[in-house]
Amino acid sequence: MKKNIFKNETTVFGGNNYRFFDRSESGTRRLRIDIRNHYSLEYSGFVPSRKNAIIIHGFNGTESKTPMTILRNAYLSRTDYNIFTVDWMPLAKFPCYLSALSNMKLVSQCTAKLYAFIMENGGDARETTCVGHSLGAHICGMISNHLDVKQHKIVGLDPARPLINRYGDKYFRLTKDDAHQVQVIHTNAGVLGEVNQVGHIDFCVNGGQIQPGCKGHVLRRARCSHFQSACFFSTTIRKANAHLGRPCVTTCPKKSSNWGYLPGKAVPMGEDTPFGIKGMFCVDTHSNSDCPFE
Repeated sequence: MKKNIFKNETTVFGGNNYRFFDRSESGTRRLRIDIRNHYSLEYSGFVPSRKNAIIIHGFNGTESKTPMTILRNAYLSRTDYNIFTVDWMPLAKFPCYLSALSNMKLVSQCTAKLYAFIMENGGDARETTCVGHSLGAHICGMISNHLDVKQHKIVGLDPARPLINRYGDKYFRLTKDDAHQVQVIHTNAGVLGEVNQVGHIDFCVNGGQIQPGCKGHVLRRARCSHFQSACFFSTTIRKANAHLGRPCVTTCPKKSSNWGYLPGKAVPMGEDTPFGIKGMFCVDTHSNSDCPFE
């Protein structure tokens, strides 16, 4: 008998908000997943032996815009992943940020149903990663509030800071208690992104706040830097050990050129980060190219 790991709660969001990407000889198919249909995954091309990536966008985003498309295409470049995206765009539209914050609980509750649906159809929790950008990172964490088991791995891409830092309690924000491994990549810490150490292992990239390739007015530089977290992580999906981090003190962003390096071995950021590593790591990407965003 299949084990139902979803807590017995009622939701109204879902159905047509999940996409699965199937590779075939004729190209990539973008399919809707209906978790109310037991055969939905079976007919989609889902392969239980593969790893699973669940990708969640942030405020004023959608699964069909950057940086989510950058993440999706990086996973599509491999053959060992089932790729799912969660589109909560109607509940996260600009300029209604407060409404988006309120809607996070509903989205996380329904995405937990998707997670349980994948597990009930042969998915392996130990091979499943929730990857969230900005508010999506916090939603990844909130999913665990609606499961009877802890998630295995979460990657938080510059988890959102505005109002979360002031009003978000443990229930509404990503913490290291939400999965056995919580990795966080900081690229706009202290502005649009969270500060200091959030997960088991955090990477403070290029000082953690403004990325070298981001130009223009203050808000554009902040948004560009915020999106860079997805680009850097996507690079690690495509190329092993693409970015290495050195142990450093837990403050992020770094306020000076002295990043506070500590003794210890460098570790790869992103896809190849070893399980069980803890602490803050500083990454110098040596890159001046910015991440395209819409």
